[in-house]
Amino acid sequence: MRTSYKQEDVIVLLKDVTSKMTPLSTEEREKRIQQGIHYSEMLPLEYSPSKEYMALYYQALHYHSKTTAQAVMCLGDKIISKKGKDVVLVSLARAGTPIGILLKRYFEKQYHIVVPHYTISIIRGRGIDKNALQYILKRHSAQAIQFVDGWIGKGAIIKELQKEVLQYENVSEELAVLSDPAHMTMLYGTTEDFLIPSACLNAVVSGLFSRTIYNESVIGKNDFHGAVYYKELENQDISYHFIEEIEKHFDEKYIVEQKSDDMKINCREAEEIAENFHIKDINFIKPGIGETTRVLLRRIPWKILVKDKKEKKYIGHILALAKEKGITVEEYPLKYYRACGLIKNLNADI
Repeated sequence: MRTSYKQEDVIVLLKDVTSKMTPLSTEEREKRIQQGIHYSEMLPLEYSPSKEYMALYYQALHYHSKTTAQAVMCLGDKIISKKGKDVVLVSLARAGTPIGILLKRYFEKQYHIVVPHYTISIIRGRGIDKNALQYILKRHSAQAIQFVDGWIGKGAIIKELQKEVLQYENVSEELAVLSDPAHMTMLYGTTEDFLIPSACLNAVVSGLFSRTIYNESVIGKNDFHGAVYYKELENQDISYHFIEEIEKHFDEKYIVEQKSDDMKINCREAEEIAENFHIKDINFIKPGIGETTRVLLRRIPWKILVKDKKEKKYIGHILALAKEKGITVEEYPLKYYRACGLIKNLNADI
C-alpha cells in the first residue's frame, strides 16, 4: 500500500483500504469496543495535534533522540550477535515500522549490510497477518526473520506473537524492542521506560498510514490486513525528520545495560494496580509511557497514573494531553514504569 516511506527503507505488506471505512470518534469507538466489537474492525479518527502539543513533541525529540539512538544501536548489535548478518527485519505495524527503518539504517552504517525490512500487522486477539508472513517465508529463510516493535507495555503483543509463530518451523518468537520495562525479552535496547519520540504522535511520524485493520467487510481471505493512507496530512508529515534526527547519533557510544533476571515483572505490577483501583478487566490497564500515550490518543481514559509529575522531560506530552482532555493525573508509586493509563469502564461506575 502507499505510505510516505521509501520502498528501500521498508516494504509495507498491508492492503490499502483508504476511503472504504469511515473513521469513528474516540467516544463512539470506545463505546463499541466495550460492547464487544473488536478494535481492529474500526478505523479511529486521527488525533490532530495542537501547536502546543507539536512543540512538546519537538522538545521530546530534542531530549530523547540520543537515548533512542543508543537503544537502536544496542538492540541492533544484539540482533546481529544472535542472528548474524543474514537477518530479515519484520516490524510490527505501526509503532514498530520506524524502529525497523532505524535498525536497517544502523546495520548499513555499522555493518555495511543492506538487510530486507518488511512491516506487517499483528492484532491482539486476531493474531499475526498470516498472508503477509507467508509472503516473507516464500522469499527468505525462516531462521533469518527477526520481529521488531517499539516497546513492551503489559506484554499483550509479545504473547500474541509467541502463540502465533509456534505453527511456523524455525521462526523465532523473540521480539526485539527499544524499550522493555516489562522485562519480557532479551532483545532490548533498554529496560528504562523512556519516551520514544515517535510514540507521541500517530500517522504523521509513522509513514502517514493508520493503525492496522482487520474487518472482513474490506479484508478478504487472501488479503493482507488493511490500513488507510492519510493523503490530507502530507503537508504535516515528519516521518523522515524523526528518522534523520535519531540517525545523527549513530556515531556516538552507548553503555550496555545489564538486565535483571526478574522477568515478567509487568504482570505483577498491573495486577497490583488492578487490585488497588478495583479494576476487574486487566485490559483496562496500560502501563508504560508509550501505552499511556496511546490511551490518551485513542481511548477514553479514566485517569492517568505517573511516578512523578515533575518528570516533564519524560511525561510532558502526557500531562498536556490529560489537561487538554480533562483527565485526572495522579501520582502513584510505580516501580517499573513512569506512567500508566487507566481506561474508563463505560459500563460501570469505578
